Amino acid sequence: MKKNLFLLGFMACSLTMMGQTDKQESWYFKLGGSYFTQTAATEFPTVGGNAALSKVYVGGKLVSEESVTGSFGEGFRTGFTAGYRFNTRLGVEMGVNYYNSTDKTMAKTVSDVPITPAGVYNFESVGQITAFDLAPALVLFLGEHKGFEPYTKVGILVPIHGDLEITSDANAPIAFAPSGAPTAFGKIHSVDKVKPNPTVGFMSALGTSYKLGKNISAYAELEYRNFTVHGKTKETTEFTINGTDRLNTRTQAQIHTNYQDKIDVKSNNAATNPSGLDSTKPMDELSSYVGISGLGFTLGLKYSL
Repeated sequence: MKKNLFLLGFMACSLTMMGQTDKQESWYFKLGGSYFTQTAATEFPTVGGNAALSKVYVGGKLVSEESVTGSFGEGFRTGFTAGYRFNTRLGVEMGVNYYNSTDKTMAKTVSDVPITPAGVYNFESVGQITAFDLAPALVLFLGEHKGFEPYTKVGILVPIHGDLEITSDANAPIAFAPSGAPTAFGKIHSVDKVKPNPTVGFMSALGTSYKLGKNISAYAELEYRNFTVHGKTKETTEFTINGTDRLNTRTQAQIHTNYQDKIDVKSNNAATNPSGLDSTKPMDELSSYVGISGLGFTLGLKYSL
């Protein structure tokens, strides 16, 4: 469906360019803010060995469990766009945007007593994405009437910088008896930052401008966008126990992660290579994906030269 919409918009812009003879070449610039809602929810990846589940225990027994799903497509965006009109109908744009998603719970466990054998209870991981992206697009202007000029555009999204920040808090064992049973509990807080692999997304929009003056217009857009982010590395940047910084007590394998498409007996992971784990090197873990699909509404100002 996304490919069909993109091709349809591209064909419409191409036909308009071929048939247009009335030249009106000009530059314009736009500054706007957007709010997006998520349009597609998928199951979140595993966070620190915890599956994307919401669990509730009573008296040490599991009483409810459900998958945690969502998308990081909900959030706020600010952006600056430079555009060039080849004629009255066809133009191109290049947008530079900063996006800040809303917080999303990725895994959660609630219990009134410690859960054996791990002893962990009241655990929660919350993720948030921040990113800068470039958004080149083709624009088809549909004609001006009484100050309004509707238009459509199709293009791609190219993230150039950003990360997924995952904040985890838990009540967990911090001391153990010789038998291995937990003897003391503490509040453990950690922050992990996931860096992505390069990716490309799709966007399309329907908008209109309204002339406020000779060179100034207000504009509004309804925009759909869709892309996924593939994790490359992860680093723990904060780790405290009862408010005390304990990051220096963590090994390199506990702090750093390299995401792989496959882990096996040669990987630096205790699950597949328990005898060959090197704690002085980053851990190898299976790669994960998160979605950033959303439908957004943008308001802003446009200045035409």
